[in-house]
Amino acid sequence: MKADFIEALNAIEKERGISKDILIDAFESALVAAYKRNYNTTANVRAVVDRDTGDVQIFASKTVVEHVENPYSEISLEEAHKINPLFDIGDVLEEEADPSKFGRIAAQTAKQVVVQRIREAERGVIYDEFAEKENEILTAIVQRAEKAGVYVELGKTDGLLSYNETIPGEEYNNNDRIKVYVLEVRKTNKGPQVLVSRTHPGLVKRLFELEVPEIMSGVVQIKSIAREAGFRTKVAVHSTDPMVDAVGACVGQKGIRVERMVNELHNEKIDIIEWDSDPAVYIAKALSPAKVIMVYINETEKAAKVVVPDQQLSLAIGKEGQNARLAAKLTGWKIDIKSQSQAEEELDRIDLDGMDAGEEPEA
Repeated sequence: MKADFIEALNAIEKERGISKDILIDAFESALVAAYKRNYNTTANVRAVVDRDTGDVQIFASKTVVEHVENPYSEISLEEAHKINPLFDIGDVLEEEADPSKFGRIAAQTAKQVVVQRIREAERGVIYDEFAEKENEILTAIVQRAEKAGVYVELGKTDGLLSYNETIPGEEYNNNDRIKVYVLEVRKTNKGPQVLVSRTHPGLVKRLFELEVPEIMSGVVQIKSIAREAGFRTKVAVHSTDPMVDAVGACVGQKGIRVERMVNELHNEKIDIIEWDSDPAVYIAKALSPAKVIMVYINETEKAAKVVVPDQQLSLAIGKEGQNARLAAKLTGWKIDIKSQSQAEEELDRIDLDGMDAGEEPEA
């Protein structure tokens, strides 16, 4: 029977990922609770379970008294002397109890304690597992939509995809498989709560890492990402190997790599541009697909004035300013875009030498 007990603990440890020591601690706590419930006492009690054999011992602390009033917390001097003649009034000793004498209610108490401790341990295991996955990408299965958001299955637990973390226009049907980004793992009274996102720029970064081996190997680096989920994302990449084309590696043969990411992101447009250490060159590339004639930079204010062909102005700014806004986020520079005609009109009014100090034109 004792061997079966240890085997059962080993099986639970393997199946649920809960340490056998935690399970034995839970069982010891349950025995203590059962003793106190069975004998209706608040005496100091400890239980010991042998980790190898499964032998169980329960010890109750008792005070040596002349006249016993509570046999579960007190022991007579006469009985104490049978254990050790050196005991005296007021001394405290431990007496072993027989757990087989526990009644049905005590057994139910023990069961409740064990179940509760196992649940707590499971929650701890799940929390630790998913806390390590913060800022990572996971495959989730859509379960249901509620007021709080869309609940998705992540394996051992559910994740919450709040509505402000969903891609605009994207539908979530039961059993759909989607990629999600783990934002945060919280401890709650009901167990760990895993908050996930479909809008975070980190989701795009992790998708690139999954699809592009050159990124995982470190040959190609993602320098910056700017995203407006469901509409457009700009990604700046750089190759540490002059023989490797960073943009080409991310696009893939016939565009297959970026196509898979676009499909995963509900047909969100993805612009992949080559990062450059020269801010003027970088800003010009960031405004892709628009062509740029000239970039004037102000290092002090980290601001840039960009000149584009007249017919490219709307393209450079983008619908509702999206292209210019994403370029600014991507580069970290303030960008003011002018058409060639607008720039020439300004030059007619202002002598080039009158530009703000520190502002220099660059191609």
